[in-house]
Amino acid sequence: MRVNRLTADLSGYPDLVVIYLGMRVRTPRGVLRLLGLGPKLYRSHRDRPDGLLRHEDIIWSLFPPHWGARQYWRDLDSLERWTRSQPHRDWWQRFLRDSGGTGFWHEAYFLRGGIDTMYDDMTTPTGLGAFAPTRSMRGPLFSARGRAQDNATRAGADNAHLGTEPTVAPVVEEASYYRNAYGAEGSDTDRQP
Repeated sequence: MRVNRLTADLSGYPDLVVIYLGMRVRTPRGVLRLLGLGPKLYRSHRDRPDGLLRHEDIIWSLFPPHWGARQYWRDLDSLERWTRSQPHRDWWQRFLRDSGGTGFWHEAYFLRGGIDTMYDDMTTPTGLGAFAPTRSMRGPLFSARGRAQDNATRAGADNAHLGTEPTVAPVVEEASYYRNAYGAEGSDTDRQP
């Protein structure tokens, strides 16, 4: 019997964003952080925030524990609104103060072009960061939108669809993040994996 082959018609989703993300345990303390986070974020996905088309859980590895998800979002604005709302907002602020023995990463792919990558406290390179050079997330690279625009521009692709500014204020302003983490003239070199 011949295989029934299908493809998705994405014409109704011109601004589609596919995001892969993961949290990897780095220290024994990280196991508690990973186990404590799961139920809270699961409930927030179950409630179907505006713009979330689908959420799928992924176990990247069991040893070390490395769990994550693949999500499909209607557009970047919807994704940004969710990441800057509760409970994600509180979780992200806590993570940026103390990763709790874990590393967190995401890679977002935009149907119209552009890729955003972020690797925080990931001691082992993963995803695109395992073969492509990494850079400090400063200035325009501090935001997902800025990183996606930068990667699209470097690849010679049009990035107008990404817009210039987020529609929602960031969870943490860049200046505040570096001031709180490293003092007034702090450096981010200590946070590089």
